[in-house]
Amino acid sequence: MASSKNERKRSRGNGPAQGTRPDPRREAAAVPRPGLVDAVRDVVAPAVEGTGLWLEEVTMTRAGARSVVRVTVDLPETEVGSLGSDALGEVSRAISTALDADDVVPGVYVLEVSTPGTSRPLTQPRHFRRARTRLVTLVLVDGGEVSGRLEDLVDEDGRAVVVLEDGVRVPLADVRRGRVEVELRRLEEADFGPEVGAAGDGEQTDADGEETDADGEQTDAEDVDDDDAGAPRTREG
Repeated sequence: MASSKNERKRSRGNGPAQGTRPDPRREAAAVPRPGLVDAVRDVVAPAVEGTGLWLEEVTMTRAGARSVVRVTVDLPETEVGSLGSDALGEVSRAISTALDADDVVPGVYVLEVSTPGTSRPLTQPRHFRRARTRLVTLVLVDGGEVSGRLEDLVDEDGRAVVVLEDGVRVPLADVRRGRVEVELRRLEEADFGPEVGAAGDGEQTDADGEETDADGEQTDAEDVDDDDAGAPRTREG
């Protein structure tokens, strides 16, 4: 089943003017100060775990005068299927609240919360478990490739084995990496539901538009200016 891509933007106070063209020279990614990413991860992890999800990755870059905090979340490896938009919205709010409370990110920042999507290479055992029921291609260490629908990742005599639906079994140690193939049928059968509105803190409006994303990734983005925490917030879909 294909996922949706939800995008929200929130600004507080006198943020940068909307519609201005960024200077490409200032868009280059910059390395955050040592320890900042780990500090953000320490703040974000309990919020993600509190919603029953898995914290996949936290990264930080610079985009002009702003920091960009990207948080990737996923369902636990015991689950099959994609993370729904409601769950993504819930964890996004939890992460935003945790960052606001701790004030770990200095200055103006953009928070992007997303799912891995099908573009994530399958390199860890949990990645393969999360890809169950999906059509995958396995790139082997000997240069060969094997394709099929992934049925399970099992333990056989102390070694992990990838089991495909047609009965093919490939030891995980023989797999260099795997990838999930995008299936048109899953996109056509996807039901993303109606557009919805949600209440929030302060004077806040929320309108989430949903669109199909071919790689299955969902994103929830918010602009946050910590310099004026008391100002009304507006969220635009």
